[in-house]
Amino acid sequence: MKEELVFFNTVFEQELLEEIDHLSERASFSAGEVIMDYGQIVRQMPLITKGSVKISRQDEDGHELFLYYINEHETCAMTFTCCMMRNASEIKAVAEDDVEMLLLPIDVMDKWMMKYTTWKSFIMRTIMMRFNELLKTIDQIAFQQLDERLIHYLIEKSKINHSSVITLSHQTIADDLASSRVVISRLLKKLENDNQIILYRNQIKLLNLV
Repeated sequence: MKEELVFFNTVFEQELLEEIDHLSERASFSAGEVIMDYGQIVRQMPLITKGSVKISRQDEDGHELFLYYINEHETCAMTFTCCMMRNASEIKAVAEDDVEMLLLPIDVMDKWMMKYTTWKSFIMRTIMMRFNELLKTIDQIAFQQLDERLIHYLIEKSKINHSSVITLSHQTIADDLASSRVVISRLLKKLENDNQIILYRNQIKLLNLV
């Protein structure tokens, strides 16, 4: 059995693990590499075994908005729904760091939902978790000021990278938060003046935010 599946010994039935082991394909992506783009036909279901994936959504004007991260030992709820409906992808998935995953064939999704209670529970937990994350994103956009969203964004980025130092350009932050680089730079400078962060070239060190 693939060593990546050891974690799932306490999550899935043995029979399901054997099917995943037999049917899955390994895939790896370097940090910053696009894993799935808008409009791409979803042909396989990802199961992340290492690293994190950033999920974004694009509006009609081409502006991207960061939605959430998929972490190790998780899958993507939106990819699952696209698999089930045979629809093109409505999200963009980019490797946050070096990512490894197992790719599962979409034609077994229906069968596994009926056959394996652990798979159904895993998928339903994933959908609920992503739904709650999307609600948080909506709440932030609707009810929080941009400076509060920026702080939340930096904290989440630090958690994903397991480091208080984040390698990130001001433009990337602006894109993820659907803002402008000038506005983000001004807010970051204010955080630095308040001794909450230290700004370097394309790097940010979190101080009192964590």
